[in-house]
Amino acid sequence: MVGRGEWWGSLRLRVEAQGRAPEGLDPWPAPRVLCILARMHVLIITGLTMPEVSDAQLQEIQDAAGADATITIVGSRDEALEAAAEIDVILGFIDPKLFAAAPKLRWVHAIASGVDFMLFPEFKNSEIVLTGEKGLVGPHLADHAMALLLAITRKLGEALRDGPRSWERRVEYREAEIELEGLTMGIVGFGGTGRSLAQRAAGFDMRIRAVDREAVTGTAEAPIVQTMTGLPKLLKESDVVAICAPLTDETRGMFNDDLFGQMKEGAILLNVTRGEIVDGPALIRALESGRLYGAGMDVHYQEPLPAEDPLWDFPNVVMTPHTAGASQLRAGRNIERFVGNLRRFRKGHPLIGQVDKELGY
Repeated sequence: MVGRGEWWGSLRLRVEAQGRAPEGLDPWPAPRVLCILARMHVLIITGLTMPEVSDAQLQEIQDAAGADATITIVGSRDEALEAAAEIDVILGFIDPKLFAAAPKLRWVHAIASGVDFMLFPEFKNSEIVLTGEKGLVGPHLADHAMALLLAITRKLGEALRDGPRSWERRVEYREAEIELEGLTMGIVGFGGTGRSLAQRAAGFDMRIRAVDREAVTGTAEAPIVQTMTGLPKLLKESDVVAICAPLTDETRGMFNDDLFGQMKEGAILLNVTRGEIVDGPALIRALESGRLYGAGMDVHYQEPLPAEDPLWDFPNVVMTPHTAGASQLRAGRNIERFVGNLRRFRKGHPLIGQVDKELGY
C-alpha cells in the first residue's frame, strides 16, 4: 500500500564526466558523459499553494523518481532541515539555512510562482537548477485581475462597502459605471499571466496592447508585443494598465511618479503579480491628483497593508489580500509538471519551467 513518510525507489542520475556515455544510456552532447549514481532522495515541502499531496500524486512521484527513490514529505522548514543532508531534489522552496544544510542538492522545483525571495546570492550563484510554475498560474491570476477591474468599473466594490446604504447611491453608481467594450488594456509583461489576461480582456471586446522585456511572440489577441521601448506609447494609449511582470531588480519600484505621469489621465491600474513593482507613495499621489481613476490591487508594496494606509480610503481602489494565486487546479498542475520533470531529470533532458536565476524569472 502507498503510504506517507519515506518511500524507497530507484534512480539513474546522469552527471558530467570525460569520455563516452555508458552503453544503454541516451547520448549526451559531447564532451559530456553520463554515469549512474545512487538512488534519488526527494524532499517535498508542503505550503500555502500546495497544502497536501494525495496518495495518488505520491504514487505518480514515486513512479517518476524510480522504485529505489526516497521520498520524504514535511510541512515546515524545521522538518526540512532535519532531512536536508541527503536530499538531491526539493519540491517546495529554498532558503539560506536549507541551502547550507543540503550539500547534495541538485534541483529545486518551486511551489511559488514568484521566486525572487529564493534568489539569495549563494543559491543564485550555484549550479543548482531552479524550476517552477512558469506559465501555469496565468489563468487564475488573470481571472482575479478581471474581477478587480469589474469591481471598479461596475461599482461593485463601492456597493459592497456601502451595504444597505448602497440603495441611496443607486443613481450615482449608474451614472459612473463604465463598459469595457472598446477600451484599451495595456499589459506590462507578456508571459503566462499577460497572455491569459489578454484572452479574457479580448472576450470583453477590449483592444490589447502589450510590452515585455524580451522579444516574445504575440498572440491572436495581441499580435504585436513590443519591447520596453514601447512602454511610453502603451501608457499613453491605455485605459487600463495591467502589471503582469515578475519582481526583478529592474521592475522593483518601476511604477513611480514618472510612469504614472505618462499614463492616460483617468486610467485604471491593475496589479496581481508583485506589489513591490509599484512605488506606494507615488500610487497614492496619482490617485489623489486624478491621474488615475482607480486601482485594483491583489499585491501591495507592504504586506499586510497597514490599516492606516491611505489606499483603504479611496472609493475607486479595490484590494484583496494576496489571494489571486489561489485555484483548485494549481497544485495539481504543478505536481504534474514536477512529475514530468523528474522523468526528464533522470534522462538528462532539459527541464520545463526553468528559471533564469540571473534574470529572476
